[in-house]
Amino acid sequence: MTAYHDTEWGVAAHDDVELFERLALESFQAGLSWSTILRKRDAFRSAFRGFDPAVVASFGPLERERLMGDAGIVRNRAKIEATIGNAARFLELVGAFGSFDAYLATVVPAPPLRRPANSTAADIPASTPAAEALSSDLRRRGFRFVGPTIVYAFMQSVGLVDDHLPGCFRYAGSPDS
Repeated sequence: MTAYHDTEWGVAAHDDVELFERLALESFQAGLSWSTILRKRDAFRSAFRGFDPAVVASFGPLERERLMGDAGIVRNRAKIEATIGNAARFLELVGAFGSFDAYLATVVPAPPLRRPANSTAADIPASTPAAEALSSDLRRRGFRFVGPTIVYAFMQSVGLVDDHLPGCFRYAGSPDS
């Protein structure tokens, strides 16, 4: 968890494959602990062929059954089906906006530079109006397993929201954060 926080969480991500992976993993995390997903991350990457959305969108019945039989990942049929369907929707957005990152820029406002100096973990919400708007837009476009809490966790993960707290080395707003 520390390595993930120190090197990835809250760091701006712009690559479409990385964005798709993070969205998919956040969807798989629903109802589970993030540490469970991180432990299985390499297996997820292998099972979902590197999270290339074009590859995942092409998964047919054989790939779906392969995923259901893969003990290295979370074998939840609804989440697997959602990830495959979301890959196709993701590609539609890439086609319409040039990249998923460009799409996100049209829906999610720029985050404030940092939380107030007296912030604590209790001040970090489970969702925000921006997450609710993004969630609503994604669902309208046919995405599944993208409720506001999942979407907010995704936004935190890829740096669309900066929820680092005072005392964290990333809180200072350095170029690395």
